[in-house]
Amino acid sequence: MSEERKKIRTVVVDDEDLARQIVREMLKPHPEVEIIGECANGFEAVRMVGELKPDLLFLDIQMPKLDGFEVLELIGDEIAVIFATAYDEHALRAFEVHAVDYLLKPFGAPRFELALERAKQRLGKKMSPAPDQLLAASREPGKYLERLVVKDGTRVQIIPLDKLDYAEAQDDYVALVSQGKKYLKQQTISNLESSLDPAHFVRIHRSYIVNLERVRRLEPYGKDSHVAILSDGARLPVSRAGLARLKSLLEGKI
Repeated sequence: MSEERKKIRTVVVDDEDLARQIVREMLKPHPEVEIIGECANGFEAVRMVGELKPDLLFLDIQMPKLDGFEVLELIGDEIAVIFATAYDEHALRAFEVHAVDYLLKPFGAPRFELALERAKQRLGKKMSPAPDQLLAASREPGKYLERLVVKDGTRVQIIPLDKLDYAEAQDDYVALVSQGKKYLKQQTISNLESSLDPAHFVRIHRSYIVNLERVRRLEPYGKDSHVAILSDGARLPVSRAGLARLKSLLEGKI
């Protein structure tokens, strides 16, 4: 029967209760949309999306703990996302990550209705970009990342970049090594390299990026090859091109 038509299962994410209330009110005339969850920060959003598997997400951008772009990076590509924020400088980045729409607060009912209609047309289609695109959009243009976010089972791990020891390419993933622990993140090492400040991180090998602060010394290893010895004793291979880059950056430091 028509009553049994599949409902659009929706989660609303915003750190302001009033903003969540406005979305609730604007959805009241739409019985086909069911709010199955609300949360006030990015950590809760990632957990809730993983547990409830909604069809549609209303997502604030400026939030404590994780921002909206970091949430989107962690939740996959099965969900239609409508960003809602008070800051218009994020609009271009929102569409770069294939958000359904971008609502600038305060928004009225006609604009909300348009966004909802766009979401209905998007449902069921995989439109999210590759992880590399999401990572690129998660930082302001011209700026380098200050932290990395990683899905670690059901948990979200935040790695401040000053705690990152090195990164190692592993097929379509990178292994991020920080304080003795290793985390896998789906992206290419070349894309990660472009998001890191070259004054602090250097590509020493086609498979390795190292935090310069962790390098203690360089040692020869066989003919025409070297290894970098890190402060925790880790030994990383250094290519010929990587050696030249390291020497120019570490001159006088080691």
